[in-house]
Amino acid sequence: MDEEALRRLVERVVQGGSHGVSVGGTTGEPGTQTLEERKRAIEIVLDQVAGRVPVIPGTGALRLEETLELTRFAKEAGAQGAMVIVPYYVKPNQEGLYRYFAEVARAVPDFPLLIYNIPGRAGVEIAPKTVGRLRRDFPNIVGLKHSSKDLEYLSHLFLEAGRDFLVFCGLESLTLPMMSLGAVGTIAATANWLPKEVALLCEKALAGDYQGARELHFHLLEANEAIFWDTNPIPLKTVLSWMGLLEKEWRPPLGPTTPEVEERLRRMAERYGLLPKEKEAA
Repeated sequence: MDEEALRRLVERVVQGGSHGVSVGGTTGEPGTQTLEERKRAIEIVLDQVAGRVPVIPGTGALRLEETLELTRFAKEAGAQGAMVIVPYYVKPNQEGLYRYFAEVARAVPDFPLLIYNIPGRAGVEIAPKTVGRLRRDFPNIVGLKHSSKDLEYLSHLFLEAGRDFLVFCGLESLTLPMMSLGAVGTIAATANWLPKEVALLCEKALAGDYQGARELHFHLLEANEAIFWDTNPIPLKTVLSWMGLLEKEWRPPLGPTTPEVEERLRRMAERYGLLPKEKEAA
């Protein structure tokens, strides 16, 4: 793990105005890290942030025992909460999901938890009724990251879990639409590129300045979509490497993108002023 690059990224987003930092979500490639590497990443981020903004690490894993270990570690290390992904690959039913998250909530009763709903990767979606049941039974389940294009889900979620349930957008280009329904913000890979603009969009939406937020929505649209021109985090890391923030490396089975996508990414990065001058000239 490139610890110095991680520190550079953390400093970039904090200095850029991000309201919090999340580590170990999809973009951080947690599925190919050992538990010890994931713990070390949490430690590095907490140390670099140094209390300036909240830190909400991703602590979910396929095995419940690993999720419990990581979530307890995050709490003891000083994180402000944890984001726990819906268990992937095994496609549990709703009762299984309820019991899984119930076990996590019981293990850290005074620690805020976000459920990470990402059906495209997990293969299953946690139903709004299940989330509502969990919230009623466990007060420390305070919110959900919604990584899906299904906006109807969000409306039913607020009906089941309450309008004050803390929902964060997990698909960058849908941040404003979700916030118009009541989401409180976004946990966005795009903020590694453009932290100021992502933070400002959320600030304007929360303040009710939807005209200003709409302008930023359209300004950010190509960058938000570019995250998914290939499997995340391949496009993100490609551009970050051009920016000199990290090496262009992934853990197998991820690998480099195509020359065609690289060319699209280069044009996108030039438009947003992300590249050093010598890279633009090249």
